[in-house]
Amino acid sequence: MTAITIWGRRSSFNVQKVMWLVGELALAHRHVDAGGRFGGLDDAAFLAMNPHCRVPVLRDGTTVVWESHAILRYLAAQHGGERLWPDDAAQRARADQWMDWSQTALQPAFLGGVFWGYYRTPAAERNWGAIHASLERCSGYFRLLDRMLAERAFLAGDDFGLADIPAGTTLYRYFELDIERPSVPHVEAWYERLKARPAYRRHVMIPFGDLHGRLDD
Repeated sequence: MTAITIWGRRSSFNVQKVMWLVGELALAHRHVDAGGRFGGLDDAAFLAMNPHCRVPVLRDGTTVVWESHAILRYLAAQHGGERLWPDDAAQRARADQWMDWSQTALQPAFLGGVFWGYYRTPAAERNWGAIHASLERCSGYFRLLDRMLAERAFLAGDDFGLADIPAGTTLYRYFELDIERPSVPHVEAWYERLKARPAYRRHVMIPFGDLHGRLDD
């Protein structure tokens, strides 16, 4: 029997973050498709775990965690050891700041503004003013990442860590979309380093063509 169970559809951006870390840690786990066309989020058993009716949700023994970044931190603390969850608070804060920045700045601009506004919205319903504004914000954010990555191989230093997961999960969709992008060679080099990781290829580089023009989950 495996202790860890993760609920969520594999095409979900937030689920991909969690599955990527599970893959990096080589954790035995069970995955349950939930949300979108799989449904199940309003079932009593699911609501007992997450009253917000959203994925991902993780259960590890008797522990239940929802919200993707809370799950990432839990997995790193419980299973990641010093490499992903160092004892030094300052080192952990370096990862935390990039995780929070990704969630509050990059993800709303790209996932909400570009991916949903452009790719997932039917052409006749697109708000091009909002899309172009989101693209401009994304360009600024990726230029910022490019400046940071000019000095190091990964976001928080020379080694892969928790900081790379939230922002790194955006890269596959960002570089696959037919959109204008600024020149960001250091981000592209970081992307190549992430693509060399088996867990990234398996859990993040998932074709998303079935989501085109679909506003349902």
